[in-house]
Amino acid sequence: MVTPFGFAHRGASAHAPENTLPAFRLALDLGAPGLESDVWLTADGVPVLHHGGRLRRRPIDRIASDDLPGRLPRLSELFAACGTEYDLSLDIRDRGAAEVVLAVARAAGHDPSRLWLVGGGLAGSGWREVDPDVRLVSGTHPADLAGGNWSEHLERFREAGGGAVNLRRRRWTRPLVDSVHAAGLLAFGWDAQTTRRIRGLLDLGCDAVYSDHVDRMVAVLRSWSAQTEGRR
Repeated sequence: MVTPFGFAHRGASAHAPENTLPAFRLALDLGAPGLESDVWLTADGVPVLHHGGRLRRRPIDRIASDDLPGRLPRLSELFAACGTEYDLSLDIRDRGAAEVVLAVARAAGHDPSRLWLVGGGLAGSGWREVDPDVRLVSGTHPADLAGGNWSEHLERFREAGGGAVNLRRRRWTRPLVDSVHAAGLLAFGWDAQTTRRIRGLLDLGCDAVYSDHVDRMVAVLRSWSAQTEGRR
């Protein structure tokens, strides 16, 4: 990964209906280097992209894939519509979904080293056994920290094969970013919606941002890269 990096949160969700193929295609057209979504398994074990995991109060895992509305894409449809030349960050919302997601990605020809599987705390550490190259991301919550001990948590996650820590924008501080880097991990920040907040995460040293506003995110990343090149 060339950092800093950007993931289009639920596709270009500020510009098109979230988690739809048009939103994902638009994000790539706007220059997003990566896409983001949540993954749920249907009753028949098909991974689909959706936020919340419920349709009209019915859990997706109780609905057969053929009974889902057409606007809700399967993971395989994302690859068919958008190809595979981008990084993909997926929040795994079903414990059994990681292996299925990897199988679908492999079948589509997506490089596992460009697939970032996000789980809470150390939940994703067991996914390393599924594939040696897939990237593991800890969506850490304060409740995941034993006695608030970040150092111990980061060390355990790194030893389990983790690659990055993903936190909401307002939780990042410079010392925390530095401690994540010192543990050999990357720092990802989500919910960066304004130009100032996107740039603020980069100023803290974050390696990637997630934003609904893909146009703003791409503009900041390009400006940042140009400034970095100018200082060399």
